[in-house]
Amino acid sequence: MTLPEGNTGLTANDVLRPEWPVSPRVRALVTTRNGGVSLPPFGTWRAGVEGPGGRNLGWKSGDDPAHVETNRARLMKLTARDEAAWLSQVHGATVVNADAVLAAAKHNEPLLQADASVTDRTGTVCVVMIADCMPVLLCDPQGRAVGAAHAGWRGLASGVVENTAQRVAALAGTDMSVLHAYLGPCIGPQTFEVGPDVRDAFMKGVGGAQRDAVANAFVEHPLNAGKYLANLPRLARLRLAEIGVTNVVGGDHCTFTEQERFYSYRRDRETGRMAALIWLTDD
Repeated sequence: MTLPEGNTGLTANDVLRPEWPVSPRVRALVTTRNGGVSLPPFGTWRAGVEGPGGRNLGWKSGDDPAHVETNRARLMKLTARDEAAWLSQVHGATVVNADAVLAAAKHNEPLLQADASVTDRTGTVCVVMIADCMPVLLCDPQGRAVGAAHAGWRGLASGVVENTAQRVAALAGTDMSVLHAYLGPCIGPQTFEVGPDVRDAFMKGVGGAQRDAVANAFVEHPLNAGKYLANLPRLARLRLAEIGVTNVVGGDHCTFTEQERFYSYRRDRETGRMAALIWLTDD
């Protein structure tokens, strides 16, 4: 049985929530493609048939702006907040303060270019958009600070997860080793085909046992010579472990293969965007 999520028209199956042993002050969710008002190709996909009801959150996807606005409004009802710190994502490693993002938006300034945001303020919602890239949500167990990172292969190789963890730990006044991380849905290791340049980007400067572990995250493609299948969640876990973050959950949903639940740019090209959000409450 699915239960309504407040008065948003959503059900419990329309969002993912991390199962992690942290303070109830930490609230987090990841949207799916379902539970909105968008029409094909931004709609639903059930039993091989496209239909209405998609929850596309991306303004630049080509969707009807009125549908995106409605989908975002429904999403914000789940947070009980009026706004989130939306970013202009550029596949980099820059981390910004989410409150600075909201301040810029209030003055009608352009969205800040970054791929992660952090906050220690109650009610400030950190958010990143995804459609195959991996969202990484971070917090300390007491719920003193949180952060959200957009980790495609470029950002992950450039250090966006490490940078975000460092900022969250600093805001929480603690060591990175106590942080918890949630790896959201992304393109999975059976479908993420990459070239040797991607493998080289992760292998650069890595030595010893860590080099072997990184190499094992890339499997030679059985049908496409010179290509690899990359395991993005495994690479994220390795990079988190290098900075002492071992409390990691998630990474078990594939956006490419789970078509009824997720948008995927690699699969469809013309498609919508989902979002991963994390924030703090007074509860």
